[in-house]
Amino acid sequence: MIEHWDTQQDGPLDEAAMTRKLAARGCRVTRYVYPPGTVFPPHTHEVDKIDGVLAGRFRLTLPEGTFVLEAGDMIAVPRGVVHSAEVVGEEPVISLDAVCG
Repeated sequence: MIEHWDTQQDGPLDEAAMTRKLAARGCRVTRYVYPPGTVFPPHTHEVDKIDGVLAGRFRLTLPEGTFVLEAGDMIAVPRGVVHSAEVVGEEPVISLDAVCG
């Protein structure tokens, strides 16, 4: 479910590299910074998305389970799927929100 950054295949992790990887999949990428304590209650989106994390820890709860994303992790969130998310710990999360399709 979680796709981990592969330094051998993708090179060093940075914002430009992850943006390129997501854009190559046909996604439009927006950068967000979520401070500690940020919580997104259960919701859906009308688009297919990929959430990528550049820094911090981001807990996502999907029907398949709960996943904690860390730097270099990406996860697909299909349109219409109920999910929730929250920042874990005291470090802000730097996230790339990719809308695909």
